Amino acid sequence: MSGVQHHRRALMGCVAAMAAGLGGCQADPMAPLRLGAHAWPGYELLFLARTLGALRAEVVHLAEMPSASASLRGLATGSLDAAGLTLDEVLTGLSRGIELVVVGVLDVSLGADVVLARPGLASVSDLRGRRIGVESSATGAVMLDAMLSRHGLQLSDVRVVPVAFDEHEGRWLAGQVDALVTFEPISSRLQAAGARVLFSSAEVPGRIVDVLAVRRDALAAQAVAIRHALAGHFAGLEVLRAQPADSLARLAPRLGQPVTEVARAYSALQLPGLADNRGWLRAGGRLKDTAARLRTVMLAGGLLARAVDLDALASEAYLPAGAAA
Repeated sequence: MSGVQHHRRALMGCVAAMAAGLGGCQADPMAPLRLGAHAWPGYELLFLARTLGALRAEVVHLAEMPSASASLRGLATGSLDAAGLTLDEVLTGLSRGIELVVVGVLDVSLGADVVLARPGLASVSDLRGRRIGVESSATGAVMLDAMLSRHGLQLSDVRVVPVAFDEHEGRWLAGQVDALVTFEPISSRLQAAGARVLFSSAEVPGRIVDVLAVRRDALAAQAVAIRHALAGHFAGLEVLRAQPADSLARLAPRLGQPVTEVARAYSALQLPGLADNRGWLRAGGRLKDTAARLRTVMLAGGLLARAVDLDALASEAYLPAGAAA
C-alpha cells in the first residue's frame, strides 16, 4: 500500500469513527507532525533548521501562527499536534482540558519579555490610571502581575486593554495604549520608535520559559516526528553557536528586524542545549519546580480555570540521542 493510500484509508477511518460517535482520531503516523509557532527568537531555530535542510517538511510541518493564543486554539481543536508555548500557556491549556506534554525546553527569558511605556512615564508607579495593553494569554498576565506586585500596585490601579500579539505594534503606533506587555520582535521595533522599558523578565528570572508542547494523543503515533523536530531545533542551535553571523542573517528577515536587533534579542535569552534539557525535563527536574511556582501565582491571580496536575507534565523520552551541551 502506498503512503498516499495509507493516509487516505486512515482519514476515511477517522471520518467513519466520528460519524459513528466513537470520538476523535489518533494521529496518523504517515502524516507530518503539525507544529505551530509564532514569530519568536526561541522558536526560530526550528525554521532555521528547515532552511538548512535539517528539518524535513514531510516529517514536520511548521505552521506559522499569528500568536500563542492561536496556537492554543489549534491544539484545542486538533488542527495542531504540537506548538511552541510558554510554560504558563501550557498550564493554561491543561486547565482548559487540553492534554499536553512538554518534550523540550527551547529558551528561558532573561529580559526578552518586557513592559514598554511611552516617553514621560519614568517608573512603574507612573502607570496608575494608565492604559496597559496585554495579550489575553497567561504570559501577558504573568508579566503584568509580576510587575505590579514587585512595585506595590494592584490590578485595579491600572486600565487593562486586551491586545492580541499581532495588534501590538499597530495599537501602540495609533496611541491606543500608554504601556504594553510585549516581546521580540515587536519590542525592539517599538523601542526604536521611542518606547522605553519599564520592566523585563530579567527581574523575574526563570518565570517565562518557552517549551515545545505536544498533544498527549499524538505522542505515540508521532514519536519519530517529535524526535526529528527536537533534533532540528538542536541542530539549529549548534549552527547559531558555530556560525552566528550567517545564522542571524538568515533569521533577521523572518523576525522582521535588522541583524543587530536579532542579536540583541538572543542576548536576552538562555537557549538550553540537549544536556540542559535533560536536567529540565527529568522526573523531579527544574521544569516541574518552575511550573509549581507558576501554578501558585496563576491560581492566586485567577489566571487558571482550575488547578492542574503536574506529575505527568514533561517527558525526556523524545529528546534525541547525544550529549550536546
